[in-house]
Amino acid sequence: MSEKVSLVRVSAADDDCRLDRWFKRHYPALKQGMLQKLLRGKNIRVNGQRASSDQHVFEGDEIRIPPLSIPEKTDRPAALSDKEVAFIQSCVIYRDDDIIVLNKPAGLAVQGGSKVARHVDGLLDGLRYGKERPKLVHRLDKETSGVLVLARTNKAAQILTKAFQTHEARKVYWAVVIGCPEKEQGKVDAPLLKKSGKNGSESVQVDRENGQKAISLYHVADSLSHKAAWLELMPLTGRTHQLRVHCAYLGTPILGDEKYGGVCENFRTQGISSRMHLHARAIRVPHPTKGMLEIMAPLPPEMKKSFEFFGFNDKNIKNAFKAFEKE
Repeated sequence: MSEKVSLVRVSAADDDCRLDRWFKRHYPALKQGMLQKLLRGKNIRVNGQRASSDQHVFEGDEIRIPPLSIPEKTDRPAALSDKEVAFIQSCVIYRDDDIIVLNKPAGLAVQGGSKVARHVDGLLDGLRYGKERPKLVHRLDKETSGVLVLARTNKAAQILTKAFQTHEARKVYWAVVIGCPEKEQGKVDAPLLKKSGKNGSESVQVDRENGQKAISLYHVADSLSHKAAWLELMPLTGRTHQLRVHCAYLGTPILGDEKYGGVCENFRTQGISSRMHLHARAIRVPHPTKGMLEIMAPLPPEMKKSFEFFGFNDKNIKNAFKAFEKE
């Protein structure tokens, strides 16, 4: 129970999150009606300014929390089943005293929200391995598979969070897109603006006047008669749905991305998975105690099957960062 005013900084894992959803994650016992009352009374502020429940908070923002007569979220172990523990441990591709790296499957959300019953955050007690509960330091979209880094100590969390804040951490994604970019390699510099839709849905669009800076690099690793291409992608900024929107902006939406035009019934009828074909292939991040860590996540079975269908050979690329080494 909180008995005094506190100031809480938004972490990298909560970047670009609606304020009411932030409170649902960190103060689940705080009812929506009470939250609205506190906001109307200006008791909750963001960066010293009056706040609203639907505004977005970003990494580094400071949230003023008034005294609350409700329990705060704790790290007490959740009652996970043996099956849940086995599942989340099967996702581990690297582990040491400071870091755990998962190969997150597509369809598994990183954090909870409305209508999200199963997520990585809710399974973290299965990754204690005799130590404290791991901490999220960055995110992946629910439908994106691949490398997800967890911190095992508070010190590691501080170092890793800073690395993601300053973009010292670098990620490479692999995507199968419909069509093929005109240039083999390039940069997409297209500001992005988030739009709210019906029933609380959200989408992102390119907006050069009001959008936030968003830059992505791409390289065509292979293509099939301009019908489909395998792209290597490196985001230099971290906007919501950035790679998905930038690929669509190039005229080559990610296969299976229904929100941004990646549906192709012709491929579906040929047995191609309907999942979004975007995979966080590799990450290069400062290790808290051992210099630089570089980890690659194997392709999930459904994407591997699609690669085989299109004739893309992922064994040809030994260094996921090679295409971007001059950047």
